[in-house]
Amino acid sequence: MSMIEKAKKYAIDCHEKTEHLYDGKPYVIHLQMVFDTANKFIYLVPEEQRENVLAACWVHDVIEDCRQTYNDVKKATNEEIAELAYALTNEKGRTRHERANDKYYEGIRQTPFAIFVKVCDRISNYEYSKKQGSKMTEVYEKEMGGFIEQLYDARYEEMFNYLLSL
Repeated sequence: MSMIEKAKKYAIDCHEKTEHLYDGKPYVIHLQMVFDTANKFIYLVPEEQRENVLAACWVHDVIEDCRQTYNDVKKATNEEIAELAYALTNEKGRTRHERANDKYYEGIRQTPFAIFVKVCDRISNYEYSKKQGSKMTEVYEKEMGGFIEQLYDARYEEMFNYLLSL
């Protein structure tokens, strides 16, 4: 089984066990969207890193949403993927702003390829919310400037341009 397949199975199992949903639907829908978005832009990631980055797309929410730990993710996948999942885990907080604070964004910036995965996550969420006519569309639009200011990286300019074009 490839690392991507292992990560996919692990993430789906974790989200199912905690009955974690995405807009009332099985969470795998969101994870698949993030993975598909990553595949559109994977050419921006060095070839030797692609498998771990794509695997991280599957597990990016398991620490935050499924009561998994860094070590659980590391055991199920590998250290690099666990580092990405850890970097993409929100801080503790009562509001979106408290959870996605400066420390959170600093961790993403400091972890190789975490920006890539986070932008795939945001593109997926934003596209989905726009298609569904969700109130989250307005939230993402309001956050857009700060999100880009915190995470802009010229290596992923095409992704940021795509996000802005939605």
